[in-house]
Amino acid sequence: MTTAQHFRSRPEPAPWRMWGTGLEEQAVRQMADACQLPVSVAGALMPDAHIGYGLPIGGVLATEGAVIPYAVGVDIACRMKMTVFDRPADRIAGEKERLAGILERETRFGLGAAFRRRRDHAVMDADWSVAPVTRRFKDKAWAQLGTSGSGNHFVEFGELTVTGPDLGLEAGKYLALLSHSGSRGTGAQVCSYYSRFAMDRHRDLPKPLKHLAWLDLGSEAGREYWEAMNLMGQYAAANHAVIHRHISRELGSPVLLDVENHHNFAWKETHCIGGEEREVIVHRKGATPAGEGVWGIIPGSMATPGFVVRGKGNPESLKSAAHGAGRVMSRKKAKDTFVWGNVRGEIEAAGVWVLSAGTDEVPGVYKDIHQVMAAQQDLVSVLARFDPKIVKMAPPGEKAED
Repeated sequence: MTTAQHFRSRPEPAPWRMWGTGLEEQAVRQMADACQLPVSVAGALMPDAHIGYGLPIGGVLATEGAVIPYAVGVDIACRMKMTVFDRPADRIAGEKERLAGILERETRFGLGAAFRRRRDHAVMDADWSVAPVTRRFKDKAWAQLGTSGSGNHFVEFGELTVTGPDLGLEAGKYLALLSHSGSRGTGAQVCSYYSRFAMDRHRDLPKPLKHLAWLDLGSEAGREYWEAMNLMGQYAAANHAVIHRHISRELGSPVLLDVENHHNFAWKETHCIGGEEREVIVHRKGATPAGEGVWGIIPGSMATPGFVVRGKGNPESLKSAAHGAGRVMSRKKAKDTFVWGNVRGEIEAAGVWVLSAGTDEVPGVYKDIHQVMAAQQDLVSVLARFDPKIVKMAPPGEKAED
């Protein structure tokens, strides 16, 4: 049994800044609470922020010598991946049935999602014995390889509009594939296992800080979690690689470009903290890395655009940006508020064909992506716009795995 430590907050909160207006009061409170931790050194709150466990979604927190499992999140290394094809977007309308069929055949969503014949990737040859939990759940991870979660996870074909030379593509509109998913059930098990361990180690944390229990990176548990988290990063990337490989093969068009970024992760980075350069652990829970020149993808909703962006490396945000539009209501409220019959027209008017999704993911549950982007012009530059056209998500009734 571990020995609980006595909690002492910082004498002064770690400095942090917020982007956007009208953010949830509870999310702002969560960010302020996180900056009271003795291991915290700096923070930032993105314009898509909303309440989460411990650290809010859209929260960025730098710590010293410690990692916080719930500040990484349950869906470790959840990510975005876009593949741009050498195929004009105006072909989408005439090939809708074929493109929809490819998505239906080559993707699986939800808790029990699996392919009849397991898919392969080199990640399954990695060392899964880095932690007891990864060793135990390796077979489950392999069974779920190439599948997507539920909640806000999706795979969709859409139209990428390129207006400048930054992406190395000629100006025009291209067919593109965009996916959003993470490390599936095994990532959730890693979070659960090490969060319980951390909370037992810090049993005296005040109730609002319970889910911000941390692990010392010099401890055995801290090292195990760090290795497991990084393995889940490789696994989440492999899931997307498998999805895009199979869909691209069926589509049969040359690939011009791949863009990828992840959130729900912790990075060892050097930042100027208190006037000096220090190595810190930067947790980005529902926040996108936005270092200078770094490409990323910030999606909207199933019927609103997303954007390919380039980071500006703003030190005040710990070189981070929003990871999406951000929710404006809970899933329960969304299900009580919306029915498909009332929103179908809005979605179809946007030129979008939804193959499957729950009412808790309709456009009305999200913030205005244009307002979110306007609030972070000092964090990223927009390079291209992506408009969804054929969308597949988990069917209604699936438990959310965001």
